[in-house]
Amino acid sequence: MMPPANGAGPGVLVSVEVDAGTVRRGDQVMIGGQVFTVLDMAAMRGGARRLQFASGESLIMLRTTVLWAARRVSPRRYRDGRHHDW
Repeated sequence: MMPPANGAGPGVLVSVEVDAGTVRRGDQVMIGGQVFTVLDMAAMRGGARRLQFASGESLIMLRTTVLWAARRVSPRRYRDGRHHDW
């Protein structure tokens, strides 16, 4: 299930460092002091990803690119003891 484009939804916001391999749909990445919500992604050659933002803009994130993102995660722990993201 994909979170709403405005980033609202269940869970708490945490700051995470993301690269092309760890970025997720719904992440709110900070680029040049502006926040962009990742709506969709496409894999590219060499480990890069093309990120499509809710604003309609896109960014090619190289394998070595590192950004900060806000991500909603569940503060709950389930019976199996593992932490689960929404």
